[in-house]
Amino acid sequence: MVLPMNTIPSTLGPHVACIMDGNGRWAKRRGLPRTEGHTAGEENLAEVVRIAASRGVAHLTVFGFSTENWVRPKAEVRHILSLHKRLFGRIEELNANNVRINWIGRPFDEPGARTPAFVQRAIRQAIADTASNTGMVLTVAFDYGSRAELLRAAQLIIAESNGDAIISPATMQSHLYSPELPDVDVLIRTSGESRISNFLLWQIANAKIYFTERSWPDLGATEIDAALALINK
Repeated sequence: MVLPMNTIPSTLGPHVACIMDGNGRWAKRRGLPRTEGHTAGEENLAEVVRIAASRGVAHLTVFGFSTENWVRPKAEVRHILSLHKRLFGRIEELNANNVRINWIGRPFDEPGARTPAFVQRAIRQAIADTASNTGMVLTVAFDYGSRAELLRAAQLIIAESNGDAIISPATMQSHLYSPELPDVDVLIRTSGESRISNFLLWQIANAKIYFTERSWPDLGATEIDAALALINK
């Protein structure tokens, strides 16, 4: 089942996407376990949401957990899952900032999907509890991989046409996880990595890319403003 999608409003604000990298390295530099880095990263995401909303960002899409992340140590994965439950549970704060929740990833009842039931419930509840908000849309990519998204879109088009499909940009767009999600204006990648990492390959076709040495837990208003400044250059 594909989750019911909030109707995404048409706005003039930009779409910012973030690859939230460097939590583990942030913790290592401080002599802390990797889980502490992920906790700091989740806390900073809440701050980034506030900053982005205050800057008039219309869409903020973050790479929460990839299809490849399941191979990480089980204890680390369990901790990240608990943090996502907490993220989706920040309803009072999201509503105070007029933020709407959206989600993209492998649909829960399709082959290969691995989102645990308790995270599924948190996602559904967050979408429902923020549905009336009219401000920024926060899209969390969980159990997400862009190749999986594009492959699924192509397979759906072919299946619906009994093998006679004409695959066009329009039909691909209409079969993505969240077809209403606009193209990304600027992609932020933290922690000194200069890679896209299988994130929003379709949606970033014309995006500017802002790389920063700062780890995700340290990303703040200065870097966000610098990334936004790239849009009109």
